[in-house]
Amino acid sequence: MKILIIGSGGREHAIAWACAKNPRVEKIWCAPGNAGIAGIAECVPIGAMEFERLAAFAKENAVDLTIVGMDDPLVGGIVDIFKSEGLRVFGPDKKAAVLEGSKAFSKDLMKKYDIPTAEYHIARTPEEAMEIFAHTGYPVVLKADGLALGKGVLICEDAYSAREGVRELMEDKKFGSAGDQVVIEEFLTGREISVLSFVDGKTVKTMASAMDHKRAGDGDTGLNTGGMGNFSPSPFYTPEIDAYCREHIYQRTVDAMAAEGRPFTGVIFFGLILTEKGPKVLEYNARFGDPEAQVVLPRMKTDLVDVIEACVDGKLDEIPLEFSEDACLCVVLASDGYPVKYEKGFPISGLETFEGKTDELVFHAGTAFDGDGNIVTNGGRVLAVTALAPTLQEARSKAYAAAERVTFANKYMRHDIGHAIDEA
Repeated sequence: MKILIIGSGGREHAIAWACAKNPRVEKIWCAPGNAGIAGIAECVPIGAMEFERLAAFAKENAVDLTIVGMDDPLVGGIVDIFKSEGLRVFGPDKKAAVLEGSKAFSKDLMKKYDIPTAEYHIARTPEEAMEIFAHTGYPVVLKADGLALGKGVLICEDAYSAREGVRELMEDKKFGSAGDQVVIEEFLTGREISVLSFVDGKTVKTMASAMDHKRAGDGDTGLNTGGMGNFSPSPFYTPEIDAYCREHIYQRTVDAMAAEGRPFTGVIFFGLILTEKGPKVLEYNARFGDPEAQVVLPRMKTDLVDVIEACVDGKLDEIPLEFSEDACLCVVLASDGYPVKYEKGFPISGLETFEGKTDELVFHAGTAFDGDGNIVTNGGRVLAVTALAPTLQEARSKAYAAAERVTFANKYMRHDIGHAIDEA
């Protein structure tokens, strides 16, 4: 079996790692990939948004299954292109990927189908936004409608920060067309939990829960990032909460998309918050999270390729989904200055210490080869150092010990990933 993975980050490395464990898989390509993925798959110099070239490559190389890791190509309609060429592909088509591509769409969907979420308003002009702010309390949450690399969410503490947020998103266009309209939400408090799920259009099966750490600095301070670390399972995701979400959120979302003529096949990421009034949806993503994939996939006992094929064939209900009892935690090693400004091109040492290990893994996010074939930094988030252990506390200790074995010139990481474990 031949597989093509589209993307270049730690998520795609984790997907490739999981796919390589399937004995039916004889060849994996990744476009464009990175230096770590190159140890598992053949990296192809085609960009993730070059849909026609990617489809042509898949046809020329008789690819049996393409897995789209990234949000941009999904929202842009890559699945539609592949299907029109008769290619087998995993991910939502353009009509379904709008679940992530437009926060306004997803909020309206939740309101229409009674899926618990924060109260909200949609503003299509700066003037509309300021009128809404005039009748709301603070703090309030301001979100760019479209894709913004996980960074288009602002918490506005007062009228001044609200005005500045509108200027940044809607007038200065910090995230381009993503800020053409904005969603203004009530501010919710509570534990945040990530639950990824496989979906085949009608059936939804959830993966193990996880908890992300978005802020750049210790103590959840600093700017929002793509994620500085993660762990699974969340000790706050109880069987009672799971039962509630299955009834009121997971299946209801899948049914709502089908009812809207947008049947969803792929991965739905449910970003949840546990409020005093129960779990509510903060956001949907239409693909594996990053770095959620790096802690959830290592715990997955059911073969990933088998599950993906069941989704594509509409037979997800026929396959069991099982996860290890072991806990998993990852620490992201970033370039100092991320997510604003940072240097790259620094040699990385210590990666060889992970060879042959099954309980300590390193997934590459922003890496490349220099002219001499050495692995160097090539992004803001560079590596996700991941450890498995019987308890979350043990996994945390192992991950941080492993992270110390890796060095590069401007290495930066948070030192409190998993701090909530001690409060459980």
